Order: sequence, then structure tokens, then C-alpha cells
Amino acid sequence: MKRIAMVLLSIVCMGTIGVAQVDYASQRAQMVKTQLQARGINDLQTVSAMLNVPRHEFVPENMKAYAYVDGPLSIGNGQTISQPFIVAYMTQALQLKSTDRVLEIGTGSGYQAAILGEIVDSVYTIEIVEDLALTAKRRLKEMGYSNIITKWGDGYHGWPAMAPFDAIIVTAGAEYIPQPLIDQLKIGGRMIIPVGPSQGIRQLTLITKKKKRIQTQNLMPVRFVPFTRGKDHQ
Repeated sequence: MKRIAMVLLSIVCMGTIGVAQVDYASQRAQMVKTQLQARGINDLQTVSAMLNVPRHEFVPENMKAYAYVDGPLSIGNGQTISQPFIVAYMTQALQLKSTDRVLEIGTGSGYQAAILGEIVDSVYTIEIVEDLALTAKRRLKEMGYSNIITKWGDGYHGWPAMAPFDAIIVTAGAEYIPQPLIDQLKIGGRMIIPVGPSQGIRQLTLITKKKKRIQTQNLMPVRFVPFTRGKDHQ
């Protein structure tokens, strides 16, 4: 709460009478320094992406004052935009290359897709909530991300027509790892996904696809909104 109060105070102090002039770039730089680099986010392309993407443009108007606070925020429809550290951590863990094709399950606001779009060749992102999918598609297009392709649908099945992928990121908590996503990952590719029981803490899990086996590594305990399925697949 102290951090939130400080953000609000800075907005008031920087504004002229009746007009708040918010220095979002400075807030973003401070976020990267104190929330990310201080906690081990040192991959240069991840840091650069987090500096470049304006997180405040991916949250509702009444949430903009909190855009660079260290925590998740509601974006409506029972969904959230993840804590900046988690976005950066998951991105860094994938060890992305500029030539990579990445699949994201759970577009949400489009923020994670934008971070990926700053780094890789192409991003294919799927969102099951129609309102969020349409809003994210429009937002990303207006922001000039021509390398991000969005789709409204059930992410459990991945995107077979665009597979295989160098990396897959799942931004919702699953009870198990969907087999279609493993199938659509290239040999040597990496997937990061929160896995665990439907209630409570899940394990952020990194999967590496080998020729004859799947290697898994638990990275940290996390909380994520549940992986939502289509009505025909409940």
C-alpha cells in the first residue's frame, strides 16, 4: 500500500493544476531497476523489452496509476495482467532468440505478447475470452506490432496450423501440461507453464523437449488465474 500511495503522490506532484502530467517512462525505468534487475532479471533483451513496452497502455483507465506497482492488476472478465517480475521471469526463462516463433496461451491484455514481440520474429497468441481477445488484437495493431497474430479460441489445442514453435508460454494455471502443446513444440524447444491443483499454489514449470523425452524443471511457486477451457471441453 505504501508503494501505491507513493505512485499516486508522484502523479499529483508532477501535474499542473487540474492536469496530471505522468512521467510513465521514469516509472517504468524504476520498475525495471527495483523490481526486475534487483531480483535477477539480467537478460539484456528481456530488460530492453520491459523498458520499451508501456505497461500502462495495457490496463483499464482506472488502473493506470498502478501500472508500475509490483503486483498483478485486474483487466476485467475475471482476468489479470501479471506482476511485472513474473512477466520478465517467464520471458527470460525461455532463452529466446530473435528468429524464434513463439506461441502464447492466454493473451489477456496483450502485455506479455508485446514483450515477446519486442524480442522474437513472430508471436501467435490465443485468448478464450472474446472481449479480451478483440481488445488485445485492436490494441496491439494500434501499437504497431505487426509480428503478433492473435486468435480467439481454446488454447488447450494450441495452434496446429502454425506449429511447430521454438517456445510456448502459458499465462494461466493448468492442472496438467496439455499434450497438444508438447506436440507443437520443436525438438529442443522450451515451454513455461504454471502447473498444479485447481486451488492454491502452482509450480511454474519449465519444459524442454528432447528427441525421446520431456525434461521438466520446477522454477518457483506461483498463483495464476485458472486455465479456462471451452464449454465443449469442461
